[in-house]
Amino acid sequence: METLLIKNMVCPRCVMAVEEQLTKAGLPYQDVFLGKVILKKKLLPEEHKMLQGNLEKIGFQILEDQDSKKIELIKNLLQQIITEEDIPPGFSLSVYLTSQLGKDYSTLSYLFSSLEGITIEHFFINLKINKVKEWLFYQEMQLSEMAWSLGYSSVQHLSSQFKKVTGMTPTDYRKLVKKGGLGWKV
Repeated sequence: METLLIKNMVCPRCVMAVEEQLTKAGLPYQDVFLGKVILKKKLLPEEHKMLQGNLEKIGFQILEDQDSKKIELIKNLLQQIITEEDIPPGFSLSVYLTSQLGKDYSTLSYLFSSLEGITIEHFFINLKINKVKEWLFYQEMQLSEMAWSLGYSSVQHLSSQFKKVTGMTPTDYRKLVKKGGLGWKV
C-alpha cells in the first residue's frame, strides 16, 4: 500500500478527476480524498512518472518533500472544513490543526508562512471569503446564514472581514457580479 499527497485538489470534482486518471492508468487504489490517494500497491518508478505527468496535465502534482506534504495537508484540511459549511462557534484553528496533525501549531504556522508567504489564518480567511463570494453570486443564502455556517460571531464581523479582504461590502459585491455578469471569483 502507498499513500500519495496530491497538490491542488480542492473539491469533489478534483477527487473524481484523480480517480479517473488512476483508472485510465490501470492503477488500483483503495480511496481518494481531497489531496490524498491511497493506492493498493506501491508504484513502480515508471508508473509514478506516468501518473505524475497525467496529473500535471490536469493541474495536479504529486508532492515529494515532507514540508510540501505538510503544507498541502493543512490546505486540504481547511478546504474540507469550508466544503462542509459547518464551522462551530468558538472554532480554534490552532487547536483543530494541532489535533489533526499531531504537531505543534507554532511549528506548522512558521512552516506554512515561510513556504506560502501568507499565514494559516489569512489563508483560512481567504477560503471563507471565497465561499461567501460563491454564495453571494448564486444567491444561495442570507448573509446571517453565511456568517453562522462559517463560524463568524456576527454578520457585522463577516461583513467587515469581507470588506477588508475584497475592498467592498457583500452587498456591493453582489451588485457588481449581478450587473456585470462576471463570475464569483471577481
